[in-house]
Amino acid sequence: MSGLPGGVSVSNLRVYDWPAPDGVGLAGSGSPHLHVVSSEAYVVLGGSGSVHTLGPAGFAVHPLQPGAIVSFGPGVVHRAVNDGDLEVLVLMSNAGLPEAGDAVLTFPASVLADPAAYRAAATLPGAGASDDDIAAAARRRRDLALEGYAQLGEAVDRVGAAAALKPLYDASTRIVRTLVPRWQDVWTRTVYAETETTAGALEGLIRGVGQHLARGSVSASQAAPMPRRYGMCGRLQTWPTSV
Repeated sequence: MSGLPGGVSVSNLRVYDWPAPDGVGLAGSGSPHLHVVSSEAYVVLGGSGSVHTLGPAGFAVHPLQPGAIVSFGPGVVHRAVNDGDLEVLVLMSNAGLPEAGDAVLTFPASVLADPAAYRAAATLPGAGASDDDIAAAARRRRDLALEGYAQLGEAVDRVGAAAALKPLYDASTRIVRTLVPRWQDVWTRTVYAETETTAGALEGLIRGVGQHLARGSVSASQAAPMPRRYGMCGRLQTWPTSV
């Protein structure tokens, strides 16, 4: 299956219905996190809830009802809050990068300070683990992210959003640094390659040449969706891509 246009990935998200330690959400809550290079959008399919965001401009709550669309860019901490059966279609830029570690959870500062400790806390049990064991680990991970998120909120109250976020941004940069060469390879083969193709088509059109039109093609697939897995904010259903 070839990648979707523009290097976009699509997944179906059913937000966790695990009650949150801080009591936010009538049904539950996901794990607060940010993406270091990718943008994300929620298209609400069903249920109700909200997404809480924290960026340099401050904190905001965005209600989620069917038909609502909310998008946020790199560096914006976001937390999906489930008030009942919240289901979202998630669109991500830079397909392949979010799956390769582009997301950083808001763990406490002591965990974020050590990339090895961060990875140990963020990684779920692998093949051979039972679903119950993976779910328990995902819930512990969510609760640890909420612990750090509470600390982040206290820092925002003290020094403002921009200053409070800087240590998180610095830690996120350290955590992902060793992954970037792999990301560059994925991005060059997908998003950048498609951008170059578009640039060439535009250059041809401005000269009155449309040779790229004769190379048009169709890609179709009957590939079944992958089994649901435990993501940052809930149970994710994804589809295989070429990256």
